Order: sequence, then structure tokens, then C-alpha cells
Amino acid sequence: MTTPPAGAQLRLRGRWVAPGRPVVMAVVNRTPDSFYAAARFDDASADAAVARAVDEGADIVDLGGVRAGRGPRVEVADEIARVIPLVRRVRARHPDLVISVDTWRAEVARAAADEGADLVNDTWAGHDPTLMEVAAERGLGIVCSHTGGARPRTDPFRVEYPARDGGDPLDGVVEDVVRTVSAAARRAVSLGIDPASVLVDPTHDFGKNTWHSLHLVRRTEALVALGFPVLMALSRKDFVGESLDLPTEERLEGTLAATAVAAWLGARVFRTHDVRATRRTLDMVATIRGDRPPARTVRGLA
Repeated sequence: MTTPPAGAQLRLRGRWVAPGRPVVMAVVNRTPDSFYAAARFDDASADAAVARAVDEGADIVDLGGVRAGRGPRVEVADEIARVIPLVRRVRARHPDLVISVDTWRAEVARAAADEGADLVNDTWAGHDPTLMEVAAERGLGIVCSHTGGARPRTDPFRVEYPARDGGDPLDGVVEDVVRTVSAAARRAVSLGIDPASVLVDPTHDFGKNTWHSLHLVRRTEALVALGFPVLMALSRKDFVGESLDLPTEERLEGTLAATAVAAWLGARVFRTHDVRATRRTLDMVATIRGDRPPARTVRGLA
């Protein structure tokens, strides 16, 4: 069996992030209505959540202030009030930790940059076209995502991605994702962002049904071939739940299975609610691939 090539590594503000190994991005949501109840943190508990993620092996923390799905409207000022003080505290308490801010709004990204953020996780595919310009101006990395044209905080409904040349019907979503994120990545580079600081994310569930998301996992190599670090945000998502008919709180094993497949195929960064389990899964995959030696080898030798 041929091992797929390892994917591109990640560099932010001129510094390599977890060189030589997959990168764990911990989710810390400053929201009262996150789809996963265990990831809802108020101002008092968010600091402890960040510290715990670091202890469990996180390389990046991704701080968000607005639920991705439908819910009460959150104004820009409200999002800033939720996220920016947390960015400030995390930077002060964890000076070497990579800080990502999950936002589609340029105003939030600018405020986060002022407090020491390193990366903007734009999960809504450039809905605000000035967001990428802010990242370039402030020296931040950027996540280029795919939503199939969906607007922020909307759910997909009967979305279709026709395949070219009468091939596998599901290949249409891969083609659309590759076309969208590669165009966004080229724009980021043209604005002066380091190519190693430009992540591409197929953005499972966003603008997609479960068949689409499953196919994007098995076709991870198509994203890796673009030459940018690939981000996989798989954690406890609906495509996992629908595959196994499980509620959000019971989707860990399914998430880790998808994580292992994507890691084997060369994805680099994994956004997760479950840091310790994800870190161990990624280390095991890296060891099987031959990218990482076993921690110890005494069986049959001593």
C-alpha cells in the first residue's frame, strides 16, 4: 500500500506551527447556543477551557463569538464584546499559543489582530470581501472555506453540485470546493499573505448534505494537491451524526474515524471539541504512516 504524501505545513507570523506533525485546533466558543452544549463557555469559564485545551495538546485555539447555525442575531459590537477580551487574556497568559478567531466580519478580525491573534477562520467563504484584506494588512493567516454560496448562519436545502463529463455525481462537490478555495487562496497570496499561512477548508456541512461531506472526506487528497495546508473541521458535525444516527454528544468515535482518514490522506489541521482524543488519534495515524516514531518500543526487545 502506498502512503499518500504528507500535506503542506503551516506557518503563521513567520513561525512554523507544530512542524512535522498534524496540528490540533481546539474549539472554544464564547456563545450561549453552540450546537454542542459542552462547547458553550461564558466569560468566566472560557479561560479554563483554553488552559485545558493547551494541557491536552492543542496547538491552536479557535475563539468564536457567533453560533454558525441559525439563532438570535449577534451584532458586530456583541461579537467583539464576547471575543476580543478573551483574545487579550489568552495572549497574555499563553504567549506562545496560536490564536485563531472564528469570524466572517472584518471589524472583528481587525480588533482581534490588535490584541495579538494570528489567524482568521473565515467559515463563510469571504462573505465580507474586506476580511481577507484585513488579514493581509495585519499579517494574519486566513482560512479559505467553501459554503456553495450560502449566506452566514443559514442551513443548506437541496443543494446540488453537478459533476462535469458525466462522472461520479458526487465529484461535482469536490470540483466546486477545489475551484472555490483555490481561487480564494490565490487572492490571499496576491494580497501578500504567506502561502504557508493560507489554509483551505472544504467546510463539511456548510452548504452541503451528508453525502457531499462524506465524499469530501474520502477525496481529501484533492484538497491536499493544491499545496496549501488543509484544515478539517469535522468535530461532531451533522454528517457524522446522520451517518451513525447519533446525537451531538455521542459523535466522538465517528469524528475520530473521519479524522483518521483525512489525516492519512494528508490533511494538516484538525478543528476539534475533543483535544486529547484527537491528539492521540493523529499521533497514531502519523506513526502508522511513518511520519512519527513510536513513543517507546520495548515489546519483543527486552
